[in-house]
Amino acid sequence: MAKKKKSESDGAPEESGVLKTAAEAIGSALGTIATKTGIVSPGTTASGRSKPGKLLKKNKQRLPRKVKKQMAKANAAKTARS
Repeated sequence: MAKKKKSESDGAPEESGVLKTAAEAIGSALGTIATKTGIVSPGTTASGRSKPGKLLKKNKQRLPRKVKKQMAKANAAKTARS
């Protein structure tokens, strides 16, 4: 039977897990201190940028074709009289 080779870093996953949890605890503690002192606002993200808003719709309404033609005729009649 073939024997399994023991990896050289059997204890490494446990150590990296401990280091990772310690780093997360330190980071969260620093974050709470920063928000309480007012250095950082609670809603900011890592990038610090927000998405641009959508463009507002214009309230300009288009006139129907018949109304435009009637207005054009009326303006033409006024200019012809003057």
